[in-house]
Amino acid sequence: MPLPADIERLLRDTRSIALVGASDDPARASARIGPYLIAHGYTVWPITPQYPMVYGLPSLPSLDALAHTPDLVLCFRRSEAMPELARAAVRIGAPALWMQTGIINEEAADLALAAGLTVVMDRCIQVDHRAWMAEGTR
Repeated sequence: MPLPADIERLLRDTRSIALVGASDDPARASARIGPYLIAHGYTVWPITPQYPMVYGLPSLPSLDALAHTPDLVLCFRRSEAMPELARAAVRIGAPALWMQTGIINEEAADLALAAGLTVVMDRCIQVDHRAWMAEGTR
């Protein structure tokens, strides 16, 4: 898995994020993290077939529905769903796959790594972003 410097580089170089499992439900972490990322200048494409709009943005039913390739695919889905999401991230040409805290799937990580993607697993992007911001590197 990436070193802290690799995570900082990923956060610095990322401009667009496909957020899989996007939700406006305040009980879900993605309901807090999506708006946080938007507030910090990232373009976020909500991916969920469940809602037509999330974070005030039109959502898409799948990664394959994206018109543009995101810099990062950020996943808020169960670990079992990750191999197919890793395949989809590879298929759309995304350079990085991030599995949020609690999401661990070695098969998905191996699939993505074999295709050359940067993979982050079982880490919170908001926690890492805040730590990076606190260091004054952004």
